[in-house]
Amino acid sequence: MKSVVKILFICHGNICRSPMAEFVMKHMVRQAGLAEQFEISSAATSTEEIGNPVHWGTRERLRREGVPCGSHAARQMTRRDYDHYDLLIGMDRMNLRNMQRIAGGDPDGKIRSLLSFAGSGRDIADPWYTGNFDETYSDVVEGCSALLGMLTNTHHPRAADSDSILRNLARLSGQRRSRAASPAVTFRCETAHEHTSPARGGF
Repeated sequence: MKSVVKILFICHGNICRSPMAEFVMKHMVRQAGLAEQFEISSAATSTEEIGNPVHWGTRERLRREGVPCGSHAARQMTRRDYDHYDLLIGMDRMNLRNMQRIAGGDPDGKIRSLLSFAGSGRDIADPWYTGNFDETYSDVVEGCSALLGMLTNTHHPRAADSDSILRNLARLSGQRRSRAASPAVTFRCETAHEHTSPARGGF
């Protein structure tokens, strides 16, 4: 059975940013002829939107780009996800803190921020607050393109094969574990999102 790289994208509610990243990444690997070498999904750190579909703003932005947006029901990340997936990729610093809390830490160096693959410490813009799905889409494409480039180690992903992708994943994970063994990086403590409605936070 062919080995696959398993990626889980995570945001607060799993209706805006993380499903956008999921469907963009699926589209990229499909275009590169690598769909069979990846398992890609998304999840939330919160329970606020469990069972809900992709936000209409995300769905519309993907439609404009010709990116298929399949069926989706928001779900919360579990500790079991940490064992199953090779990379768990958050959209912002609060996501990363909550992911580590859910997973009970990050001993295998699997938890990363999406824009870190593009060499940036920025958070993915949150359209729940900004209303700007164009900015979020640009951030997501930047991060996913850089991630795919790192995994395929080439500007031409079609040239990559399963073995090289797995080697590059091992290299990425090894670098992350080395950093984790150094003095711990403390994420800036942030207060909980201000809710724009009684029932929801940022997504």
